Amino acid sequence: MSVSIVTPGSGNMDSAGRLGKVNRRLFEEIIYRELGRPDESVVLGPQFGVDFGVVRLGDYDLIVEVDPVYVVPEYGWDRSAWFAVNILASDVAVSGVPPRYLFIDLNLPTRMSDEELRLLWNGIHRECRRLGISIVAGHTGRYEGVDYPMIGGATMVGVARRDEWVAPTMARPGDAVIMTKGAAVEAAGILASMFPKVLEERYGAEFARRAQDIFWLQSVVDDALTLSKLGLRTGVTAMHDATEYGVWGALIDIAEASGVSIVVDRDSLFVRDDVSKVLRAFEEVTGIKVDPFAAISEGTLIATVRPERAGEALSLLRERGIEARVIGRVAEGRGVYLDDGSSLKRVQQPEEDPFWPVFFKVLDLARRGEL
Repeated sequence: MSVSIVTPGSGNMDSAGRLGKVNRRLFEEIIYRELGRPDESVVLGPQFGVDFGVVRLGDYDLIVEVDPVYVVPEYGWDRSAWFAVNILASDVAVSGVPPRYLFIDLNLPTRMSDEELRLLWNGIHRECRRLGISIVAGHTGRYEGVDYPMIGGATMVGVARRDEWVAPTMARPGDAVIMTKGAAVEAAGILASMFPKVLEERYGAEFARRAQDIFWLQSVVDDALTLSKLGLRTGVTAMHDATEYGVWGALIDIAEASGVSIVVDRDSLFVRDDVSKVLRAFEEVTGIKVDPFAAISEGTLIATVRPERAGEALSLLRERGIEARVIGRVAEGRGVYLDDGSSLKRVQQPEEDPFWPVFFKVLDLARRGEL
């Protein structure tokens, strides 16, 4: 998983000079072919669309994920710390295993003060304690040429008994597909947090204030660990967070990783009302249309569960206050299809996450004082 507030059109880019995560072709042509010395203890190695790897040590499996340390000072230091930790923790939690150990490298901008570092680190410490994560080792230094939001890298590790985890490779025909929280929560959370004036002018101060709470939806740790109670592989079979390219991207990742097709019921898809209002406001400001199901949505979990356990899965999530719906089913074949009740239309990988053009246009307007 990755979240990239400074990479317009990021994600599956493949040409020199383009930013963000590389596409499947580049990953498989360059990265996947050369992975060092083969080792039979590597149970799950690098795969496109899979958020973690697995290393077997005796009767235990280590769930290992690596991501940038992502810090956005405009969020405030407490929220920045929460965001940074939960991005990392979410990519372990989608295995169904609680994140347990953090190894962190902080490459700090020279303009970051000691007091700002103290505030950030205190927030990281507190969020790790809340989630049951121990900080084991790392590196901290200030360097020229470094700037927010990517100020280092980190490895998060979970510990499971042998085979007691799931991956996006494990969806099976017949599974029900569940979505939590609705689409585009990250896109709306970022826009509401960074540009509240836009919302205040259109909907008033009260809505602008309440919309700030969308920010705290940007984690799937609780969602994934709640579904793990169904039983890993026997109840829940695969989980993936809807980051870049949103819900469509996550569904395509699971379908391709598992070698299956996914049929989505159009009428079951949903977007929170406050998220819709936020997106609508920024569409009006920028003149750019946003497909919420293609927009970045860390905090939205896509999960596949055995069909007879779907009702139980929804009940468990709702007990935790997490809105969720069954949005489709896993079938034989390949690809993702949208069922409108009369026909099936194949969903293609979006060429660009629609959040980025909106974000950078608003950012430009703000810098020019035109908001």
